Formats: sequence, structure tokens, C-alpha cells
Amino acid sequence: MEDPLSLRALPSWFVVLPDTDAAAAVAAAALAHGAQALPHRSGRPWLVGRWAPPSIVVGDCRGTRVAVLGEHSVTAEAARRAAEAAEESSLSALDRVSARWAGSLHLVASRSGRVRIRGGVVGMRRVFFTDAALPAAGGVSLASDRADVLAELAGAELDDRRLALELLTPGVPHPLSGSPMWRGVHAVPGGHHLTLDSDGRAGKARWWSPPDPHLPLAEGAVRFREALTTAVATRTRGRALVTADLGGLDSTAVCCAAAGGDAKVAAYTAAIHDELGDDAYWARRTTEALGTVEHHVVPASELAMTFDGIDTLDDLLDTPSILTVDRNRRMHIIALAAARGSSLHLTGLGGDELLAGTPARLHALMARHPLTALRDLRGYTAKYQWSRWHVLRQLMDRRSYRAWLARVVRDLDAPPAPPGGPLLDWSAPPRMPGWATPEAVEAVRELLRAHLPEAEPRGRGHGEHQEIAGMDGISQWTRHIGQMAAPLGVTVAAPYYDDRVIEAALAVRPQERITPWRYKPLIVEAMRGVVPEASRARGTKANATFEEEEGLRRHRAALLALCEESRLARMGLVDVEALRAWCLGPLSAETGSYLLHPTVACEVWLRSRETAPPRTRP
Repeated sequence: MEDPLSLRALPSWFVVLPDTDAAAAVAAAALAHGAQALPHRSGRPWLVGRWAPPSIVVGDCRGTRVAVLGEHSVTAEAARRAAEAAEESSLSALDRVSARWAGSLHLVASRSGRVRIRGGVVGMRRVFFTDAALPAAGGVSLASDRADVLAELAGAELDDRRLALELLTPGVPHPLSGSPMWRGVHAVPGGHHLTLDSDGRAGKARWWSPPDPHLPLAEGAVRFREALTTAVATRTRGRALVTADLGGLDSTAVCCAAAGGDAKVAAYTAAIHDELGDDAYWARRTTEALGTVEHHVVPASELAMTFDGIDTLDDLLDTPSILTVDRNRRMHIIALAAARGSSLHLTGLGGDELLAGTPARLHALMARHPLTALRDLRGYTAKYQWSRWHVLRQLMDRRSYRAWLARVVRDLDAPPAPPGGPLLDWSAPPRMPGWATPEAVEAVRELLRAHLPEAEPRGRGHGEHQEIAGMDGISQWTRHIGQMAAPLGVTVAAPYYDDRVIEAALAVRPQERITPWRYKPLIVEAMRGVVPEASRARGTKANATFEEEEGLRRHRAALLALCEESRLARMGLVDVEALRAWCLGPLSAETGSYLLHPTVACEVWLRSRETAPPRTRP
């Protein structure tokens, strides 16, 4: 078992306890490290942890208590009405009452010895829970917003198989994506809630499904504008100053929505070395038209390259994150925001998956609107220079998601698919890297095979699955940015991952929201009157390929340093000589540097757990 972690080293976390005397011992352990606590109506500990007081509201009605935590504008009266609805019927009434609440939140309720915990529909607000049989759990299940907190309180051991799974590129497939690194600690899927019974047993059930995509673009744009501007206003209302990213079209929309409020907005644009990178140009046009936003362009020379500092990072994340390779680059602007005096930083992360969508929607479109599908198919094939044979093969593939995943299990150690191919399958098939040991490959194969019976797609059909699964994955990276930023006193807000914003976008007809002929038509139409006309219809997007390739050259020594005394090698998951040879060879963003990202993330994560402050007597 890894060295114990001091929960006092984590600036923000909470644990939800069942309403039973059997939880007394683990409740005492949590209370010893928590700065705040709330009781059940019975008087037993219910919520324990560390949170900023403005982020939580509590409502009571006779035997029912409701707590709302996160970035929201829910009032104490609204929480009380939710408790009243649950008291009069059941805890499931909370789904109806909260259906219009804006923001990003956890909803926790306690009624008659039964506890219910709900996060968001994707991975930004997560819920984890433990097996009752873990050594220090006292025979009950616990829940938390952080997996490492539960592992510490319940005495869970690190799971080597789960770490091996994290080596997959381009990522762990659903339903194991984002699952915890410890035996006996589990994740609640997005759109599901968790219940803890009076005897401490845990159960899961679905509370959310994607909306029917029936709205025409014009009507959907109005609803989406309302959802996004409300999401931004929920965060900025009552603040004197907020900071925001101002780069691509998605962050521009969020920044402009914030500029329409009362808070002072300071926007930051990261310049890049590529002469074709035009974020700074469009950002200046936007701020000049707005006239109210304080604008800072951060020169490319001041920003870290990819792989900077990977041999010295010590962020306490509850799972490995491939964001690690760009950690210092990403965090530079957040550090500037903290120095400016901001406690809230707005980002446009999530916009790509939600607004650009995926051509995999063509599967469903071909059946319902074949002429539109054929027109769009020709557009995508020409735009991305796809092979017509590969396009037809993927479109004609009628395998279920479970059958697709079974083939992934079979082909784990096969060569990765060449880049630039069609994106019409359930997902890009993940592969283990060439330096993974045979034992690691077999461990991943066994783990995926064990979950095949429960493997259902995240949405209805290939396209909806790809979009929601993509939001699951990227929102977890955004959550990791929040964990990195918390020690600076900054909340990183990503409105595109709010439940109401996701619902508003997914309700628009796919053939109008996703097209090769227009760039993100939903946000372009929705932001009329919010984003200045000078930049609203921008159709370009910068990328940091130069920063990746230059980072490889500049920080090769740091990559090699990770090979020395590799923790992954100690666990038998990585052939360190094969990894070292790969790092010494010619690498580029196009020919395989991305294969390193998951391995670097796991190695850095293991080392950061070793250097974390140890548990001390409270």
C-alpha cells in the first residue's frame, strides 16, 4: 500500500457518510482532517471536508436535508423547497426540482436514513464510492468528490491493473474511462446518482439521458445563448473581478458573456510561435470592439513548452492526467490570474466536443436524411482527404459497441491506426504502447474483458456516444486543472460542461449543428449580440504543434530522467529500456510523441503521491 496521504494537503474535498452508527469510526477519521462538517437530521456526521463557505447552501424540511455544493446560484430557499419536495414524495423528486438549476454542482440529500449523491452529466463533477469491505471502512460505503480521499479513509490499495489501463493511447474507453486507481474505489458514471442505504450499502441508478435532438438551429441558438450566458452569469454575479481565457471562438463567447455582466473582466491570450496562429489577432479585435475588457497577450517566449518540468511536478491529482505534459504551459495564465487578484478564471474548454461535434453522427443521419448525409459525407471526405474505402467500411460497420470493444481487447498490442483516418467508428481504437510489458498488456486485456458484459454506449448511436464520451474525457482534464489551480485560490470554471448548457446544445438537430460546410454554426448563431461582429464568425483555430515538437527537443533530458528509477518499471508495467530508446529516437507530434503522454502522466502521478505531505496525527 502507498504511503498515507494527509488530507490536509488537499485544499478542497468532501466526504458523504451514511446515516448509521457503523460509520462512526471512519467519520471520526474524516472529521480529524476536515475543516467543515454538516450532520444528518439524526445528528450523525453527514458531510465532512474542506470547502469555501459561499460554495454550499443547505435546505431543511422536517426529516430531509439537501446540500448543494459547487459553482451555482441556488439559494437557501431553493434548497429548502427541494428538501420539501423530497420530504413529500421521495429523493427522486430532486431531479425534477433541480432540472433548471444553472451552474456546475453536486447535489446531496439525506432522508430517513437514506443518502443520495449526484454529480454532473459528464466528468467535471464526479462522484466516487467505496466497497464496504475495505479495511478502514467499518463495513459501510462512503462517497466523495475525490477518489484519493476515499482511498485514504477506507484503506484502499493501489491497483496495478488500473494503472496499466491508463497507458492506453488515445485513452481509456468507456465504461472504464476515469475510473479510480485503487482497489475497492469506484466511479459513478455521468448522469447517474449514488444512494447509501441506512445499512451503508451503495447503489447506482440513472437520472439523466440526452435530450431528443429536435430543435432547428435558429430556435436552438436562442436556447443555447440563454443557457451559456446564464452559466457565465451564475459564476460572475456579485464579483468585482474575474479573469478569462480569450483564444478561440469558444473562449471568446464565454469572455464576451462575462463582459456583459457587472464584474471587471481581465482576459488573457496565449500567443504561440506558429506564424499562422491567429488567436492574438482575433482577441485584439474582440477587446477593441467591446471596449470594457482588460486584455493581456502573453508572449510565446514567456510560456512553457510541452514537457516542461515533468520531472519535478508535485500536483496532487486523484488520477493521472495527460494534461501533465502541458501543465506548466496551462498553469502560467492561471498563475497570472491569481496574481491579478482573481479567484475565478473562466475557460472555453469543452466547446470543441460540444459545438464541433463529430462526423460519426453520419451513421444515424444516413438512415433519416440520406441526401443530407451524402452531401456532408462528400464534404468531410474532401476536407480531411479521407480514403473513400475506409469511409465506406466504417459506415457499413454495424457492430455493437460491445463488439467493437471486444475487438479492442483482442488488438491491444497491434500497431496504432495511422493518423488522419475517418472518425466514423465508435472511437479511435486504443492501443498499448510498444514499451508496455506483456504483463501490462494482459492485465489490461483481462480488465477490459471483465467489463464487456456491462459495456453499453454512452449515447444513442456512434455520434452521440463519441460526443458524450469525449466530453467525459476532456472534462476530467479540466477537473484536473481545477485541482492544480486550487492551491492558488483560483476556481477554474468551464461553463460548456454545465448540464443545462450540454442539454441545450444536444437538443439541436445534428445535421444543423455539425456540418463540414460551416465552423461551429450553433455558437456562431447563438452569440449574435454577445460576441462583436468583428470576431463572431471567425472560422480558424490555432494549435500548438510547434510547442509540442520544440518541447520534445528542449526537454528530452527530463523525459529520460523519468526513465531513471521508473515507478512504472518497478511495478512491472513498463520496459524501461524500450521506453528510453523511444525517448532517444526522432520524435514529432505527427509521428508519435502523443504516445508518450499517458505514460508520462502515470509516472509523474506516482512520483507526486510519494512526495505528498504524509498523514500526521490530527
